[in-house]
Amino acid sequence: MNNKLSLIFPQFIFLALFIFLIPNRSLAQVSKDSSLHYRKAILNPSQPQDLPSGVHYFTKKKERDLESKDTLNAIYDLRLLSIAEFKIGNNFSSENHIVEALNLIESMQTKDTLINSRVGLYNQLGRIYRASNNATEAITTFDNALQIANKLSDSVIILNNKANIYKDLLDYKNALDIYSFLFEKRFDFANDYQTTLVTDNLGLVQSKLHIPEGLDNLKNALTLRQKNNDFIGQHASNTHLSEYYLDRKDTTKALFYAEKALSLSDRINSSSFKLESISLLMNMDKNPLIHEYKKLTDSIANAKQIAENKNAFLKYNVAEEQKKTQASILLQEIESRKRLAYQALAFIIFLILIGSYFIYKNRYRKAKIEEIYKTETRIAKKVHDEVANDMYKVMTSLENNSGIDTAILDEMEKIYTKTRDISRENSAIDLRKDFGKQLNDLLLGYKNSKVNIITRNLSKMPWDGISEMKKTAIYRVLQELMTNMRKHSHATFVTLVFEKEGKKIHINYRDNGVGCDLFKKNGLQHTESRIASINGTINFESKQGDGFKASIII
Repeated sequence: MNNKLSLIFPQFIFLALFIFLIPNRSLAQVSKDSSLHYRKAILNPSQPQDLPSGVHYFTKKKERDLESKDTLNAIYDLRLLSIAEFKIGNNFSSENHIVEALNLIESMQTKDTLINSRVGLYNQLGRIYRASNNATEAITTFDNALQIANKLSDSVIILNNKANIYKDLLDYKNALDIYSFLFEKRFDFANDYQTTLVTDNLGLVQSKLHIPEGLDNLKNALTLRQKNNDFIGQHASNTHLSEYYLDRKDTTKALFYAEKALSLSDRINSSSFKLESISLLMNMDKNPLIHEYKKLTDSIANAKQIAENKNAFLKYNVAEEQKKTQASILLQEIESRKRLAYQALAFIIFLILIGSYFIYKNRYRKAKIEEIYKTETRIAKKVHDEVANDMYKVMTSLENNSGIDTAILDEMEKIYTKTRDISRENSAIDLRKDFGKQLNDLLLGYKNSKVNIITRNLSKMPWDGISEMKKTAIYRVLQELMTNMRKHSHATFVTLVFEKEGKKIHINYRDNGVGCDLFKKNGLQHTESRIASINGTINFESKQGDGFKASIII
């Protein structure tokens, strides 16, 4: 049983592959073959149903390609649809297909690489403008195509079509210059189609300018087109030959070629070609009413074309200008936002610099104050350890000498006392201890039998929340005020009131001494400097005989 399965299983796999893979491949090939078939039906129609069937096929194919996001193939589909609609005579539909294709190109990131597609679309658009009697736009569009064309075959077609505009405008000289240039390059052309195209148009312009080679070129182009079964080309050749003989009053031959052109338009199933052929036949009729009718209908058709103004490419250009305007507005808005961002950044940097300046200044000031305090402490220690101690040793030595005058010893003792006081006033403050108690001890130290010191709210102050720098400044300033009071005021009564208002400390000092002249400052500059160094303020108030007041805010 197992052996049978091992034999059957590979056959089953092969059968499955044949069923599922081969048909898919065949379907893909059929789809490709269909595209080629209908492409040929549009580019070189030979049956009346070729163009309508081509339009139907590529309309469905475009929808499928757009659904599958195959943008490149959708652009290709639209280009073929435009060619087919143009040949049928539906210029407006042809133009809309071009605009849709150009919009698809604009939506692609690789739009700058799609040169061939752009060239083909611009060329077709120029042909539509020519058929719509819009020569100015046609020439501009062909020039746009020439600027980006990078293939000789493309340039040949575009230059030929541009020359056709000059021919329509009866500017045969400019048309002849372009056709002659192209005719000289005919041996470099890729195929007979381009050769016959240039030869036929050159022959027509030469005939208009009565150049003998014109008829030969017209006939040579027709012969080659018949050889290649180029029905559209044959229609053009027969139309031009009919026009050639009509210009020379040979109505018999003109009618012969005009009827051939009409027959070919039926075979191509092109309304525009048929209308052109009938118009040519009407020009040969001798009935003046027919000529008048043709003139009127042409005039009405042109007026209607202008009135309707169905120019999809102009709408496309307007949309493009709107996009550019919106892009410009968006760019301006982006630039404005950038400018605001830069301004905000500059402002932030400015604030940072200002903040850094004040922080640095504060740190510098703090470091300077700390350095002053350290210097004061170091000097006080040096005065105590070296000067005061040495003075005391000298005094002790002299006291043991009976021959020394006691007045000298008294003076030396005064010097020693001053030295000790200086050392004590500038000695280090131990801020780790209870600051309120230290401050109270300092103030009461100036109290004696002659001077009464009263403090209020000192013990209630939240000294723990005050920085060491501010504590030091408060201690030194009050010390200086009390020392000045002892030395100069002869006061008997001193009051100090402490208050806390918000984050600030208020200290009000008052004594009943003799007062002073504030204009002399009396050495109070140092006190002001200490308070200013911690961003505080101190105000003095005094006059002779009315005591001394000081208001400190820290």
